[in-house]
Amino acid sequence: MPEIKKVLIANRGEIAVRVLRTCRDLGISTVAVYSDVDAAMPHVLLADESVCLGAADSNKSYLNMDAIFSAAKKTGADAIHPGYGFFSENASFARRCKDEGITFIGPPENAIDAMGDKTKARDLMEKNNIPLPPGTKSALKDVAEAEEVALKIGFPVMIKAAAGGGGKGMRIVHSKEDFTSSIRTARSEAMSAFGDDRVYVEKYLESPRHIEFQIMADTHGNVVHLFDRECSVQRRHQKVVEEAPSPFLTNQMRADMAKVAVAAAKSCGYVCAGTVEFLADKHRNFYFLEMNTRLQVEHPVTEMITGLDLVELQIRVARGEKLPFTQDDIKMKGHAIECRICAEDPENNFLPSTGLLKSHRIPSGIGVRVDAGIEAGQKITINYDPLISKLVTYGADRDQAIRRMKRALGEYGIAGCRTTIPFCSYVMDHEVFKSGTYDTHFVQDHYAKHDTTPGEESLKNEALAGVLAYHRTAAQSNGEKTVKQAAGEVSESVWWQTRKHN
Repeated sequence: MPEIKKVLIANRGEIAVRVLRTCRDLGISTVAVYSDVDAAMPHVLLADESVCLGAADSNKSYLNMDAIFSAAKKTGADAIHPGYGFFSENASFARRCKDEGITFIGPPENAIDAMGDKTKARDLMEKNNIPLPPGTKSALKDVAEAEEVALKIGFPVMIKAAAGGGGKGMRIVHSKEDFTSSIRTARSEAMSAFGDDRVYVEKYLESPRHIEFQIMADTHGNVVHLFDRECSVQRRHQKVVEEAPSPFLTNQMRADMAKVAVAAAKSCGYVCAGTVEFLADKHRNFYFLEMNTRLQVEHPVTEMITGLDLVELQIRVARGEKLPFTQDDIKMKGHAIECRICAEDPENNFLPSTGLLKSHRIPSGIGVRVDAGIEAGQKITINYDPLISKLVTYGADRDQAIRRMKRALGEYGIAGCRTTIPFCSYVMDHEVFKSGTYDTHFVQDHYAKHDTTPGEESLKNEALAGVLAYHRTAAQSNGEKTVKQAAGEVSESVWWQTRKHN
């Protein structure tokens, strides 16, 4: 049984902080790694030790495998937690850990190999009678073959990257005329994101819902699910709002999908935390989408409804321990919602919004959790994912979780960049979301057509955040600018924003 005394966290931002905190709860020492632009980030300051990997470019820092293992050797780390993104689903990285005598806090490399490549995963699922949406069984050889498949299964179709996820290398194609250009674009994006331009085609479903099941498995053959999450509110095929459990599932459908999810994990000898993702159509047919062989961004909602610490379970499994419960022991209680607070402008197609984070006023109170990876005074750059924090609320039921999320979003104050806070508030207020009848078309069907004039509460929140930011600046410059003056400047700015939208 491997002993874990010091964990190197091969990641950054909120997930690095999240892993670090559980390590501290378990009495395990931590090592943070960082790029030169991340030297003052919270995960670096909170860790017991830290090592600079290199320049801001991910390939020179967080994706520099040699630099990470050099940092592990330098600090004596005996385990590595990859978080999500970067090397978290890289079989070569997991294999390198084994070769270096370092415990990889994740699944075995053969499971990553089997499920990380989407076409291999589809083939494995078909062999195990797991339902799949109609489409190609392997990566496409050429455009002619792809077009033939698309015509056979009928438009619209989805072109998807074989080697990745996170919405990269994905295109919905509604007609034959757009097919060739979409293939070309998807391949180019896949090559840029994953270094692999292979793509495949599958049928695009009617009113699709994106539903996933959290899996946990140990090295003793025990595999359980920790219930479901709904992740259908997305932009550019990337999640923004998630909740657990899904309001769409009946008890029977939940049981059926859970059974398939566990079977999918067992089919590849899975160990550790993983997520089996499904698409469900309006007729309640469901199909295997992919398996993410890592911890998910939205894992906190599962933690809230089960009372389990998924990172702690990952570490215990990596140490060779048995899961401390059976499937019957795991109970689902209450409802949880997560909003991803990203530095993006929802009114401008969710494009990144970079700059200095002048103020970051986090909400609190009963049923509110914030996992943040950046603080006021730090810069949001284009180098990494624009996620600022994950705002999670919990309630005895879905209505209470929604009301608490509305309160928390109203209290959240950020100045210095545009964020997804107004969009998330819009979602919480929308009848389609409140009724649980939404699907993955929510943004284009509803938000894209709404009045973008900011509400009074949003403007007040922006003003207050600005006052706090200016106040902090004034205090740091020996009071050269008074709070009253700052408030006047912010009020003028808010007035201008209102005029701009009117």
